[in-house]
Order: sequence, then structure tokens, then C-alpha cells
Amino acid sequence: MPKALIIGGGVAGPAVALFLRRAGWEAEIFEARPHPDAFGGLFLNVATNGLAVLDTLGLKERLLEDGHLAPYMRMRSGRGRILGTVPNGPAGEPERGSVVVRREWLNSVLREATEREGIPLTWGARLERIEETADGVTAHFADGTRATGDILIGCDGVGSPTRRWIDPDAPEPTYSGLLSIGGFARVEGLAPTPLTQHMIFGSRGFFGYLVREDGTVFWFANPARAEQDRDELRAVPSETWIRELRALHADDPYPVPQILDNVTGTVGAYGIYELPHVPRWHRGRVVAMGDAVHATSPSAGQGASLALEDAETLALCLRDLPDHGQAFARYQDLRQRRAEDVVAYSRAISRQKTVTSSKLAVLLRDALLPLFLRGAMKDTRNNHLYNHTIPWERSVLDV
Repeated sequence: MPKALIIGGGVAGPAVALFLRRAGWEAEIFEARPHPDAFGGLFLNVATNGLAVLDTLGLKERLLEDGHLAPYMRMRSGRGRILGTVPNGPAGEPERGSVVVRREWLNSVLREATEREGIPLTWGARLERIEETADGVTAHFADGTRATGDILIGCDGVGSPTRRWIDPDAPEPTYSGLLSIGGFARVEGLAPTPLTQHMIFGSRGFFGYLVREDGTVFWFANPARAEQDRDELRAVPSETWIRELRALHADDPYPVPQILDNVTGTVGAYGIYELPHVPRWHRGRVVAMGDAVHATSPSAGQGASLALEDAETLALCLRDLPDHGQAFARYQDLRQRRAEDVVAYSRAISRQKTVTSSKLAVLLRDALLPLFLRGAMKDTRNNHLYNHTIPWERSVLDV
């Protein structure tokens, strides 16, 4: 049985391991983090296309046990005026909307499935270098351990060392100019927001939130800020972020200030990066997927779903084609155009979040947005982003 070494134990890694097991492969996962974190990575959107992949794996209903169904996004101005409501999923199909979940819940649902399949996962395994021979590929880790397999799959995120091994001249991620800062809160008397996320285009920043049935608030903000190293961001105390956000959103409508006054737990802060085009996704016995080759801003809520699509597609190619070289080439051919279209779509949404210092520009934005959002609930032009499906029973040779 051929063996795949999978670098990364987040979303893409366990998903591709599960699909590879179905395709007759052995798989082993290596994760750089020392252990799981129940609130690590805060929360994310799983769109209908990602839910379809999880359904193929038999994991959709398990995910929904701790999810917030959110087929709608309600937009408001910094003065509280409703600008419009847009679908968070295919327009005209609210029953097929997206779901918001804690990132680690999605990770744990996938890990549970790999454990049931007997797929090993090693924590604290930080990839240091890759060595390829005619017979296989070896991953060398920072702790001095190593592992050998027939292929290596890099599911190692936007800072992927796998991408750089595949192509030393590969483009570096582009910083969007925005941070994603977020966390959790509980505000006494704040009603749940069933089926809906709320987005506020404030005068000094963009803010989003939802309230679950148990009263837990998921919130995030996207302030414009100069680029900082990830470790520098992690070193900033939660109190500092809250103080900065309170100042930015002090004039925003209820319940934004109240959420920031009642934050619970740690605040996370991440730079938003994009990879609009990576020419080479594979080299020899090594291939990359997910954010490693098409990192996207969270504005379209498609990052996790694209990674899940990658996982199923790559496994299908390895199942249906005679060798890894042909499989990797077919995988990139099937995935690259779609992924780059989603990255571009998400980037266009992110630009709307960038706040200018001009009061006139803010007033103009708030006046024009309702015109752009009008009819969004019936506008099906972007439904192809959400309705994409990958039939496991069909050969990639027939696509």
C-alpha cells in the first residue's frame, strides 16, 4: 500500500488523509503545534461547498452539532442604519446556507474520524527539510525525527515550507493591510441571532458578530494596520487589543461597544494574507494544497471549504491516475482556476472593509452600499462558488 506523509493537522491534512484511506493509501499526519487548543484559531465559516465535502466523508451532521447556521449576513452602517442583507451561501437557497463553527471544532471532528480509521497523527513535528530520492521522500523534523513515504503533501498553511521546497522562487504571501482580531464574549440581555451574522461598516473599522442560542458571542474586527510578524502579534496582550478596538468602535451602534466591554478569554490577532497566484503546486513526489497555494482572506468565508475541496480532488487524482506525477498535474489543473477566482472574489470584498479617514468617503460608502446590496438575496451570479460539488464516485478522467 503506498504511503503519503501529510504535513499539517488542521483542516486539509486530516481531510486528505481520510480520502486517501478510501482510495487505498496509507497516510500519516505531522502537526507542528504541540497539542490541540479548544479555542485556537477562533472561528470560521464552512460554506455549502465545504459542507458537501464533509457530507461525502459522513461528517457533516457531526460538525453541525456545534455550529451556528448562518445563511444570512445583515449589514449596518456605523450609525446603525440597515444597509442590506446578503446571502451567506447560494442566493435564493437559505436552506443551503453556510455554518460558523469554532476552528478547533472542525479540526477535532476531522481528527476524530482519522482516529477511527487508525491514521496516526504526531504533534510537535515541525518540518525542517525535505529529501527526495528515486524511491521515496523523507521529511526531516526539527526534533531530529524523520519519516519516509512515497509522496509528501504540504497542508502547512500560508507560510508553507513545502511551497518553498517545490519552488524556491514561489511568490510570498501578500499582506492585505488588515488584521483579523477576534474572540468570544457574553453580553447580558443580548438576544441570539439565529441564521444570521451581523456586519457593521463603522466609521473607523469593520466589525462582525453573531450570538449563539446559549448567549455566546462570536466577534471579530478588521482594523487597518501596518504589517507585523506573527510572533509580534501573538505577544500583544489581549487587554491591549481590546483597548485599541474600544477606541476604534466607540461610536458604533449597540451591541458593538458592549461586546468589547464583555470579552471572555483570550483575544486572537492574525494578519490577513493572500496568495493570488502560485505557478507551481508540485515537484517530484511533493505537492501542496489549501492555504499553502491559494491563501485567501476570510471575507468570502471560503478558506476551509477550498481546502476540503482540494483534499477530495487530490485523493481522486491519486486514485484514478497511474502515477503521482500525472495525479499532481491533474489536481492542479482541476483546482487552480477555481481557487484563484475565489481569492479574487474575496479580495474584492476585503476592499470594502478598508476605512478611509475621510468623513465624506464614509458617507458616500454608506449611501452607495444599499444600492449595491439591493437585490443581493436574488442575485445568483456567485452561486457557482457555493454549489461546486465533487462526486467521489466519478473518475477525474471524466471531468
